[in-house]
Amino acid sequence: MTETVRTWRHIPQRYNLTGSKCLQCGNVFFPSRIICPECRRKGKLEELKFSGKGRIHSYSVINTPTDEFKDIAPYVVAIVELEEGARVTSQIVDCDPDSIEIGDEVEMVFRKVREEGEDGVISYGFKFKPKT
Repeated sequence: MTETVRTWRHIPQRYNLTGSKCLQCGNVFFPSRIICPECRRKGKLEELKFSGKGRIHSYSVINTPTDEFKDIAPYVVAIVELEEGARVTSQIVDCDPDSIEIGDEVEMVFRKVREEGEDGVISYGFKFKPKT
C-alpha cells in the first residue's frame, strides 16, 4: 500500500481525532477498533470523537532526526493521554523543547505533517501544543 493510499484511509482519524469506545466496559481506543480486546464478542463499539485535550504522559526531544524532518529539529514527540483515557503519539508544536514536562496540559491543533513525492502531496493531521 502506498503512503498516499494509507493517508487517505486514515483521514477520519487524522482530521477528526476519532476513535472508538466499548459500550460494555467503557474502554476507549485510538485508533478505532472493531473488537474490544477486553469484552471480545460481548462488546459493542461505537465511534468516539475525542475532545483534543490531554496531558503529556511521556516525551522525547528529537535532536538527530531522519532527513525528512531535519528542517524542524529539535522537536518533541510525546505520548499524550487524552481526557477520555486513550493515549496517542504526536508531535508537540509551538513550544521550546526544553520547557516541556510530563503532566503538561496540551490541546490538539491541525497542521501539515509532511510533503510527499514528486507531486508534492501535502498530508495534514493532528499535533498538540501546550495549553495556554
